Amino acid sequence: MQKTVLVTGASRGIGREIAVRFAKAGYNVAVNYCSHEAEAMQTVAMLNAMGGLFRVDNAAAFRADVSDPAQVEEMFTRIHGTFGGGVDLLVNNAGVAQQKLLQDVSPEEWDRLFGVNVKGMYLCARQALPDMIRRQSGNIINVSSMWGQVGASCEVAYSAAKAAVIGFTKALAKEVGPSGIRVNCVAPGFISTEMSAALAPEAAESLRQETPLERLGTPRDVANAVWFLASQEAGFITGQVLGVNGGLVV
Repeated sequence: MQKTVLVTGASRGIGREIAVRFAKAGYNVAVNYCSHEAEAMQTVAMLNAMGGLFRVDNAAAFRADVSDPAQVEEMFTRIHGTFGGGVDLLVNNAGVAQQKLLQDVSPEEWDRLFGVNVKGMYLCARQALPDMIRRQSGNIINVSSMWGQVGASCEVAYSAAKAAVIGFTKALAKEVGPSGIRVNCVAPGFISTEMSAALAPEAAESLRQETPLERLGTPRDVANAVWFLASQEAGFITGQVLGVNGGLVV
């Protein structure tokens, strides 16, 4: 039976590249988005065009704010109806970032960062797990950040939220391992995306120079790491954090 992957925040950037990687492998792909509808539809059209004229569509877009419990529950219901089953692989990629001094971060901004980056991960995992536990198999991969490992000045809220992703990953891996479910995490470094484009060019160049591999990362670098963790080659790996940062954090 064809497996289904849900990639949150998959309308563009890292999420889109992850969706492409699994579509190429024959997965049903649930493309989650919140506000970038046009980009999400472009992603779906691209995925469904990969197999040629005679391939049955195996990608669909699902709008949901992952920080909203009702929207997440409805999304999983629609995914089940669309693909005829539960989610086999959940990739919690949706995230928001912010660069501000801590004293300038409002309570509302703090709550939004944790709502998407942490609560969204919890809500999606909570919906995906019943089917996974029933099948005694499943895979959850969370997207953290190198700043969740070491912290970043002027990104306290973001660093704290991404550190919570790592703690969540390790604890959940222990909890659901006996049910045959693996839970892992990727921690990207500086990746060239629309989100990172807000960084000043001189700051990006400084990061490139500090990176031992002397280049910035790409969404494909992260997608390949997610693919590995989802594969059978990683069948004895759970509760781990895989850094995708070119050696900037070791």
